[in-house]
Parts: sequence; structure tokens; C-alpha cells
Amino acid sequence: MSQPVSVYAEMTPNPEVMKFVADRPLIEGASQAEFNSKSAAVGYSSLAEELFNFPFVAGVFISGSFVSVTKDDTIGWEMITMQMREYIQTWLSEHETAVEKVPPFEPKAPADVAGKGGEMPDAVALNDADIVPTEHDEAIVALLEEFVRPAVEADGGAIDFRAFVEGTVHVRLRGACAGCPSSTATLKDGIERLLTSKLDVVQSVVASV
Repeated sequence: MSQPVSVYAEMTPNPEVMKFVADRPLIEGASQAEFNSKSAAVGYSSLAEELFNFPFVAGVFISGSFVSVTKDDTIGWEMITMQMREYIQTWLSEHETAVEKVPPFEPKAPADVAGKGGEMPDAVALNDADIVPTEHDEAIVALLEEFVRPAVEADGGAIDFRAFVEGTVHVRLRGACAGCPSSTATLKDGIERLLTSKLDVVQSVVASV
């Protein structure tokens, strides 16, 4: 049964990613879903699965009431934004659920989160098995949730705290933030400055995979 839905397109700091915002939640609560292929979306998100039918779609990230679409370099957004917005709006009006099941997170290799320059500066390999909780984790997460997450989501992305190791905060960038040309500036000029000013134990912030 068709239901009216409003969707608008919004540019992000990442030139390859466009954010499409709906007037209803697309995923439950604070959950997030990221897909890098149609096969990865099967069984988890019908919307993402359908979006990968567009030949230029290289990634789909869903959080809150928005879906961020990453395209390849074969075409410019000026040629496809309206088509994508109308498609997503029509799809949402005809389907009640965009994400049937939240997918497990699958870490990427550094090359997979690289921008056009070939690599993401400061990207650090960090295995989940090597992460040891510390007494500072809770304070770091609280600051990220209060001051960083809203701004990052406004740009069509997400930031996840991974670990605090020897003075360095490791975070994972997703959605529009992954591979974004301005991500290094965001990390160093924004997030690192915030955390080092609030917590004496923090010396630096790096992106990790």
C-alpha cells in the first residue's frame, strides 16, 4: 500500500557521496547498515539491494532517516541526483521497511577505504582481538556521542570508537566519511582538538580499519 514520503538530496563533504534524507526512520534506533555490494545487501536491506542495480552505485550506508549513496567516477551527481531522489522516494512510498536486518560489521582493508589519492592518511590496522578496554573508554565515547556523532551524521557518515591505545584514540569512519578528502582534517582539526582539550590522557586521534 502506497504511503506519502518526502525525500530530499543533500551534498556531503565527500564528492562521491550524496545523502538522501527521508521524513521517516529507515533503520531502527541508533543502528547503522553499510553495504559495498549487492550481494552483501541480500537478506539485510531490500532498499540497498535495489540501489545497487544502478551501475554507478558503489556503496550504500543507512542510518537514522537517511541513506548515503557512494557512486563511482563514471558519472557526475549533476546527472543522476534527481533520478536517485525520485527512485528512493518512490521505493519508500511502496515499502514499509528499508532494512530488514542489521548486518554484522565487516572490516575493510585500508585500500578499500581509500580516496582517489590511493590511501587514507593515518589509517591504522587494528584487530578487534587486540583491543583491550581501558578506564578512559567511557569518557571518550561520551564526548564522541555528544559532540561528534551529530555533526558526522549530518554529513552522511558515521564514526565508531574502537580503542584507546597508549594515548591514541582509534576511530572507524563509515558512510560519507570513509575515503573523504576532508576526513584527515576532520580527525586532526576537529575530533583530535576536542578530545585533547577535554581529556589530558588523549594525545592523538587516528582512523583505523
